[in-house]
Amino acid sequence: MKIAVLKEVRKGESRVPMIPATAEKLVKLGAEVEIEAGLGLACRFADADYAAVGVKVNPDRQALLRAADMVLRLRKPPMDEIELMKKGCIHVSYLDPFNEKELVEKLRLAEVSAFSLEMLPRTTVAQKMDVLSSQANLGGYVAVILAAEQLDKIFPMMTTPAGTIKPARVFIIGVGVAGLQAIATARRLGARVEAFDTRPVVEEQVKSLGAKFVKIDLGETGQTKDGYATQLTPEQLQKQKEGMAKACVNADVVITTAQLFGRPAPRIVDRAMLARMQPGSVVVDMAVESGGNVEGSVVDQVVEVEGVKVVGLGNLPGRVAAAASQMYSANLGNFVEHFWNKEAGKFNLKLEDELVKGALITHAGQIFSETYKNIVK
Repeated sequence: MKIAVLKEVRKGESRVPMIPATAEKLVKLGAEVEIEAGLGLACRFADADYAAVGVKVNPDRQALLRAADMVLRLRKPPMDEIELMKKGCIHVSYLDPFNEKELVEKLRLAEVSAFSLEMLPRTTVAQKMDVLSSQANLGGYVAVILAAEQLDKIFPMMTTPAGTIKPARVFIIGVGVAGLQAIATARRLGARVEAFDTRPVVEEQVKSLGAKFVKIDLGETGQTKDGYATQLTPEQLQKQKEGMAKACVNADVVITTAQLFGRPAPRIVDRAMLARMQPGSVVVDMAVESGGNVEGSVVDQVVEVEGVKVVGLGNLPGRVAAAASQMYSANLGNFVEHFWNKEAGKFNLKLEDELVKGALITHAGQIFSETYKNIVK
């Protein structure tokens, strides 16, 4: 089975989908792995590094696509490349299917079996393939580093002959994977950290990291079977906003991580809340690329709103591209290995498998994902 791995073409993307260590793992499984020339250069992997582990290097991107039985990437495929893939080709990447209906339809018409890795179910088996968690983990780390860079204060308490400097106060909204890593990183840097989430179940996790959990009485809330927060009512959103505003007033740094799967990110910090914050404070909007949690945030910019620096830089994992590529590549390799039939030397597309049911969007000219069908009607 021929597996093609392509260079990322999105402007500003510094991550690579596969590093040599993962490529070697697939070769040892019995796959014929072929990469596009220059695949790993963004992370300082030369073509020779891939060739040394048994990978073929090809400079012809279109030829790679036409010959591949399976295509692996990080980002979704460009529209004009879908028609180059042969019928029955298996395509694995991020797809953002709920916001890319035209792309999904083109994949269906091309009879490509397209996996959307961000739709893998949150199960124990899938943990080693969970690209959302691996990248969000790094994003939470980077968000704190960016905040520390933008803030005109230091994070730790410092006692000197000239006096004592109080530690910075950091308030983190959303305690998923990104939020937990942000808490841990801010604590390591010496900040006083508070955090809030609509799911009371995460309070113990927050406390275990040495942070304070901000309690806001929202009534009945919960989480989905995959661990995502359920959508709040308008009344609950208003109560949440009022409670968070009090915490934001005292914070030097606010980091928002709230995202809703398949829907625009909720607006949780508005201009009125920013106006109540101390001048010079910093807000990092980790959801800026999916609509933004913060009013006034701009994708890939740092702007000042009501005297507060609002950081809207996108692709935070890409700012630590070497680590992010290592983790994504491992996730991708684990996914392929999980379904690999060594005797047949190919990827075994088990349509009844729960991971396939969750992440396979199109197959054999049809929409395969029931989740996608139910949401996109």
